[in-house]
Amino acid sequence: MTSLIDHAHLAEQTFGDGDLARELLGLFAGQCRRLLPGIIDPGLDGSHRADLAHTLKGSALGIGAARVADLSAAIEDGLRQGREVPAETVARLGEAVAATLAEIDALG
Repeated sequence: MTSLIDHAHLAEQTFGDGDLARELLGLFAGQCRRLLPGIIDPGLDGSHRADLAHTLKGSALGIGAARVADLSAAIEDGLRQGREVPAETVARLGEAVAATLAEIDALG
């Protein structure tokens, strides 16, 4: 299975500092857990959901989690254009976040 985190990118962002990389991954995991519920809640204002998706996208790009970043961007773009995001896209983001968190947990 292909890694959901670009470890070369993460190493570049942290100047090869493994402790810093682990800290960033932990911060990203916490952010996923805080932001995802709002992103996937169709009862929240679309603009607020778009802001949450934008924040998650930026964090994901920072650690090299391209799949989470791409799906967050798709949700953000749709919401900013006033469209409801397809349930399939929201589900795929949830799956990508879960798989990325599992990968982070497996790193110890």
